[in-house]
Amino acid sequence: MTSWLLEFSDLQYTYPGGQKSVLNGVSFGIPEGKKCVLLGRNGCGKSTLFQHANGILQPRQGEVRWRGKPFVYKRSFLQEMTQKVGLVFQDPEHQLIASTVAEDVSYGLVNRKLPPDTIREKVGKALEAFGMSELAETPIHHLSLGQKRRLALAGVMVLEPELLLLDEPTAYLDRYQTKNLLRELDQIHRSGTTVLMATHDMDIAFEWAEWICVMDGGRLVFAGEPQALLAERQMLESLHLGIPLIAEVWEMLPPSWKREMGEGIPQSLADWKRRLEERKEEVASV
Repeated sequence: MTSWLLEFSDLQYTYPGGQKSVLNGVSFGIPEGKKCVLLGRNGCGKSTLFQHANGILQPRQGEVRWRGKPFVYKRSFLQEMTQKVGLVFQDPEHQLIASTVAEDVSYGLVNRKLPPDTIREKVGKALEAFGMSELAETPIHHLSLGQKRRLALAGVMVLEPELLLLDEPTAYLDRYQTKNLLRELDQIHRSGTTVLMATHDMDIAFEWAEWICVMDGGRLVFAGEPQALLAERQMLESLHLGIPLIAEVWEMLPPSWKREMGEGIPQSLADWKRRLEERKEEVASV
């Protein structure tokens, strides 16, 4: 039985002064301990949903539950949720508020009124974990976009959340920066944090995720494992998401090659390489 860490039930939301509802009865759960992706086109409601996940926004209708218990929209509860559910915005400029790197990472710890020695220790560990120790005293406006993204992530992770939400974290990053970010997210996941990334990049979603949810028009239209999502090709094409490039290449292979490779469509190039190496070893042993 799946253990849901965070659940959304029939969420509906319209921004004040807005004419159109952004969330239209969206319902789904985030499985605990998984690398998850929330997939959907720009404007489908992903960012708005994320702001409901730790109480920044309160739904007009519906319910958000943490470990089965409904959110209570009172100051003490919401302060607790901002620690348990860490949110990294798409634009780090909306999140970085201090003058230097170290000051920004320490901001949440200072608000929790932790002892100065504890704050210094935690900030030092966070900077080291994200490769920013040498930038501790660097003014934030001197950082590159990639460095600002890592700083925003460090500022959230220093609070040790149980769930990490990232809104389009690979936007405007080059291939090298994207690979580094995904490695950092893998490490965060291995440390015990559930991760949910919002993106419209099908290739990243298919390669990285263990569980994928798809939104369209403020509603959930799919939730399941990556391989199961490929069976919904008509839906993916209708949402202009398409299928992963690796799946397109797989479809071009002769049937005999697919049978020899086995195990269905490889989820990544690393998986494909592993299968090829295993096949070479089998042939060599004959």
